[in-house]
Amino acid sequence: MANQPVGVRPCSLAASLDVLGERWSLLAIREMGYGVHRFGQIAGFTGASRDILADRLRKLEGSGVVERRQYSEHPPRYEYHLTEAGRELFPVLLSLFQWGDKWVVREPALMFRHDCGHRLDVDHVCHHCGRALAREDIEAVPSRRG
Repeated sequence: MANQPVGVRPCSLAASLDVLGERWSLLAIREMGYGVHRFGQIAGFTGASRDILADRLRKLEGSGVVERRQYSEHPPRYEYHLTEAGRELFPVLLSLFQWGDKWVVREPALMFRHDCGHRLDVDHVCHHCGRALAREDIEAVPSRRG
């Protein structure tokens, strides 16, 4: 890939970052994953200003990551819930938690436990051979669609 002509490389990572690549978006998704659905609570737990959070939630809703559900008619009030696409982000967030625990914070604030009762450690493995992923074992190749 390094030997290709230099130019902006289209890829799914760049497209994902267009939707998710901002602190307040990921923290809002974190809160919804914890079961927090009301705007004021999401703002309070993330520290996002109300106008920035409203913008990020609109963007996430427009991208199909979040859906609004009305819980009050007078005045109109909404809760925010993860769609299937949003729920599928949880392993990504767990990977970021694990990376942050190792490389960024001195003492993790949280530990995740699986329903089997043990601490959850996220492992990335090849579904075909079962080996753990290592950068030197991975090759990026053009997709057949591209």
